[in-house]
Amino acid sequence: MESNCYAVIMAGGIGSRFWPVSTKKYPKQFHDMLGTGESLIQNTFDRINKLIPSQNILVATNTNYESLVLEHLPKIKKDQVLLEPVMRNTAPCILYAALKIYNENPDALMLVAPSDHWIENEADFLDNIQMSFDECTEKDILMTLGIQPESPNTGYGYIQFENDTLTVKKVKNFTEKPDIKKARQFLKSGDFLWNAGIFVWSVKSIIKAFNEHLPEIVKVLDVPNIYNTELEKTFIKDNYEKCQNISIDFGVMEHAQNVFVLPANFGWNDIGTWGSLYHKLDKDDNNNAVVGAKTILNSSHGNMIRTENNKKVIIKGLDNFIIIEKDDILLICPRENEQEIKEIAANSIKEFKS
Repeated sequence: MESNCYAVIMAGGIGSRFWPVSTKKYPKQFHDMLGTGESLIQNTFDRINKLIPSQNILVATNTNYESLVLEHLPKIKKDQVLLEPVMRNTAPCILYAALKIYNENPDALMLVAPSDHWIENEADFLDNIQMSFDECTEKDILMTLGIQPESPNTGYGYIQFENDTLTVKKVKNFTEKPDIKKARQFLKSGDFLWNAGIFVWSVKSIIKAFNEHLPEIVKVLDVPNIYNTELEKTFIKDNYEKCQNISIDFGVMEHAQNVFVLPANFGWNDIGTWGSLYHKLDKDDNNNAVVGAKTILNSSHGNMIRTENNKKVIIKGLDNFIIIEKDDILLICPRENEQEIKEIAANSIKEFKS
């Protein structure tokens, strides 16, 4: 393990598309969504910890989730949890982490990874991260991992790269979620990758990029003698809300000229919806995916079923539905309408309260 290698796990999201399991008080990264016996954030930490020592892994999250992070990740200490008092997207959070790491180790390399993604081949993933670290040790570059697309998916952003013989490719541009026609064109062209939101760089390179492209955030956060001191927590509490609300993609990556991508194929899914989870789970002979339930399924196909505590579920004659039980809520929704779950959750919470 290299002492110069650090990681920041992004764990501040709410995951509202996984309602009713994922809620504002207890979001999806703290749930065992895959039925593995570990929460998503535990899976992510354990994977990264195989390459990076636990004392070099930071977790960026909302202030409300501090106790959950410490409960799920007993290997980390309180000062490794970066608390965001308000949501300001990924750019301010990444600069906060970079400054904190830089003030401890100015030669550090930094991995940024979401807390809630599914990765099938951990060995390939870790090889890709190590290769990215090696590249960033030698060069002033910003790297991202791009996933070889398996289908013309319209739910992901895309990265176009210069199609040469080099292993690490220079990025031409980033494209937001396309329509199906464009997604098919991207897949056919062979020089597009899915944007996984996984980044690697040296702390010097990313701080330099912030100074060039988001200097207003630097003015707020880059204050001497704050980080890794007793003043840090109060400083962030009082000043973080002044930061611009912007993603690292929009704020830095789409403007920088030194962005490179490593094409990767380690079996990746962002687990953003019940449908994406369904596609990654084992299924029975009728393509039903079940987590946490004991089931009798008769003439039923293509369902996503999740309950708590081995609840007995008997279903007859139901195809392609999402059936989710959590506490006193039961959600039954066609899989084709899963994009409406976020809105259903918001309306239902208001209705139940009225």
